[in-house]
Amino acid sequence: MNQILTIAKRELSSFFFSPVAYLVLLVFSFVATLLFFATFSPGAPASLRIELGWLVWLLVFVTPAISMRLISEEIHTGTLEMLMTSPLTDAQLIIGKWLGALGFFATLIFPVLVHVLVLEINGNPDYGPIISGLIGMLLVGGLYLAIGTFVSAISRSQLIAFMLTALVTGFLTIGMYMLVRAGWMPTGIKQAIYYLNVDQQFQDFAKGLIDITNLIYFVSGIAMFLFFAVMVLQSRRWM
Repeated sequence: MNQILTIAKRELSSFFFSPVAYLVLLVFSFVATLLFFATFSPGAPASLRIELGWLVWLLVFVTPAISMRLISEEIHTGTLEMLMTSPLTDAQLIIGKWLGALGFFATLIFPVLVHVLVLEINGNPDYGPIISGLIGMLLVGGLYLAIGTFVSAISRSQLIAFMLTALVTGFLTIGMYMLVRAGWMPTGIKQAIYYLNVDQQFQDFAKGLIDITNLIYFVSGIAMFLFFAVMVLQSRRWM
């Protein structure tokens, strides 16, 4: 556990020396603020549901920018071999890097907390859906970062890692959202897509519901993609 936390702290601190990380924070904060003021009006229900719903779609492009360097940079600079010959296991390295990225992702929540303060000053917000919505957004971010960690492990190019991660997360969120609403899609397939769609899984959190099936979806998805990333690293030992 100490090794994982050491890797996570090192990864988290490295983000604050990266101009890309500050650009991500700036873009997310700017768009989140625009969404808040576009959906907020005095006298209206004090809620962040619409804003958080749109932010989940924004994460399709934000999280790949965070995760693209996790393993790709180590491969490109040649430091991955050093890490793999250290006492660290592949699982410790992957989980540590994912936790570090998740720690930076959590800083994106701060602008949203400012919006909660504005709601408190101007209304009487229901904190149940707000808290569950933020938990849901962290789970979405965790899943997307796990996908990005896996993709970053199979590519030495950060740009390719970014594009592939955005493609996968975009399909799971936006692509499946559109397929569910397609009139030509058979009902049975629609139900399967409905369950796999990240946006649909998040909506329960946005409504103030924390269902065990939603938690299983995100936790199992995170575990699966981190496992894939570990398998990629193990395969590199034989290359």
